[in-house]
Amino acid sequence: MAAFVKPVIAGNWKMHKGPSQTREFFSRFIELREATADRTILFFPPAVSLAAAVEALAGRPDLLLGVQNSHWEREGAFTGEISPGMARDAGARFALIGHSERRHLFGETNEEVGRKVAAAFEAGLTPVVCVGETLEEREAGRLEEVILGQLDAAIEGIAPELVAQMILAYEPVWAIGTGVNATPEDAADAHGRLRRRLAERIGDDRAAEVPILYGGSVKPNNAQALLAAPDVDGLLVGGASLDPESFAAITRS
Repeated sequence: MAAFVKPVIAGNWKMHKGPSQTREFFSRFIELREATADRTILFFPPAVSLAAAVEALAGRPDLLLGVQNSHWEREGAFTGEISPGMARDAGARFALIGHSERRHLFGETNEEVGRKVAAAFEAGLTPVVCVGETLEEREAGRLEEVILGQLDAAIEGIAPELVAQMILAYEPVWAIGTGVNATPEDAADAHGRLRRRLAERIGDDRAAEVPILYGGSVKPNNAQALLAAPDVDGLLVGGASLDPESFAAITRS
């Protein structure tokens, strides 16, 4: 598994940046961001741009790469999918699993998320597991029910020592791409609930090892306050990770 140091700052590019734009981004980002050993910085480019990213970062082992999604099967008749083993062979070391867009736009279920987590571990990828509630669920008082249910399904049947090696990301669906971010207090509350559930499942010491990232309208002007909140061990950045200047500023928060 990939090693990581807190805080963990991750950029999810979603369906942006082909190979040529990926090369341009990293050419500039490398100029702006010196190598560092005091935090983990990782990127989730589109699968078609992973090879270009690997090439662009050949001299920067401190900048890590992952895929935005992967199937749970090793291979087979699954047109359009990639397996965790393929992703690792292509240079990925992380796999983003259960992002809210995968759940809500593509119908990914909790059970499928769990299968993907197990497959990622088997292939030697570090899963970055996303959980989060919709606005309707939050207003109905179901925050804990939803996010803990998603977490439970993701780690069901996974050995505690492996669970301790994953990354968890809390991304309130109502704050993704809306410009409305959870307050540091909101994030700390949700992260605390997730940490306590992890401790119940894998023990206090192991639970403390799992970085819990906040994702949802993260910008350079709110990154530092979010990172200062209790139990917030990093950030999962969407739109602000597409600009090298913006993301470099966030990684320095």
